[in-house]
Amino acid sequence: MKPTAGRSQTGMFTASEVEGQTGVPATTLRQWERRYGFPHPVRNASGYRLYSPGDVAAIQYMQAQLQSGVPAGRAAELTVQATRPPCEPAGVSLAPPPAQPGGRGAAHWSGMLTDALLSSDTDRAGALLAEVHSQLPVEDVMTAVISPTMVEIGARWERGEITVAHEHQATAYLRSRLSALMDVAGVQAGFGPLVVAACAPEEQHELGLMMLTLALRRRGVRVAYLGTNVPLGDLAVYARQREARAVLLALNGPWALDATREHLRDLDCLGMPLFYGGALLNAEPTLARELGGQYAGPDAPSAAQQIAAALLGSAADPAHPSGGSV
Repeated sequence: MKPTAGRSQTGMFTASEVEGQTGVPATTLRQWERRYGFPHPVRNASGYRLYSPGDVAAIQYMQAQLQSGVPAGRAAELTVQATRPPCEPAGVSLAPPPAQPGGRGAAHWSGMLTDALLSSDTDRAGALLAEVHSQLPVEDVMTAVISPTMVEIGARWERGEITVAHEHQATAYLRSRLSALMDVAGVQAGFGPLVVAACAPEEQHELGLMMLTLALRRRGVRVAYLGTNVPLGDLAVYARQREARAVLLALNGPWALDATREHLRDLDCLGMPLFYGGALLNAEPTLARELGGQYAGPDAPSAAQQIAAALLGSAADPAHPSGGSV
């Protein structure tokens, strides 16, 4: 089976997200692209590489060949041959090998967490996350384990492999875990200016914004998190009353864009920086300027670093340099 079989070829993952899923550094991905002609990322309007699920499968296959002792050149040959249409040699499987006992890579953890959540085994999911937290920094857990799990569960729903009930239960569980981490960080963490974070009108997908909120709090930025589907007029009133210094708005799909455009006038004369993030902005960063603000960044850590630097100055060091999906 080809690595692309049954997998979308739409660019959707940043290099940092692919690194989190596969363990292959972004620099290595660029080297493979130059030397061997794969993977095949597309570039969004800001020039960021976006990798498809098919790219991720090919990367995992290449990595499996290398780990089994195949020289790099030959491993690349095998991968290119296997991904080349129209057909493949019989019996060749590009599925990555099963995790070895005791394997503890981020992709391994993400796969186990996905299986636990889709089996409705929240006790096992909780035990997995507890073990992950004992071995990885908080931001690595968010971006390299939780974020890929969210993406995989969403992809399975889109392919019709699971019901919306499965997706909702998994999302609710992950939301509760992120909420607990946010509570530990605290709204009043830090002594700097306040950022008000909200999902745009009609936007119900909040996990990415929750991760960015946590990343900001860990950098000493105070964040008031308002949650999903916030009317822009109410958001503006709240931000002014709280004497906020910036607003962060998340949009993940066209449903939120239409609703935001319809009520964008409510943000007129907001009097503070307006940052935009989310999957929709990752795909089209230029929308931020069209909506009267600026693009926060392609993942939670880099977006948090940019916002913190804008508000606190260049002395604000990131809590962790690794990547993940806003």
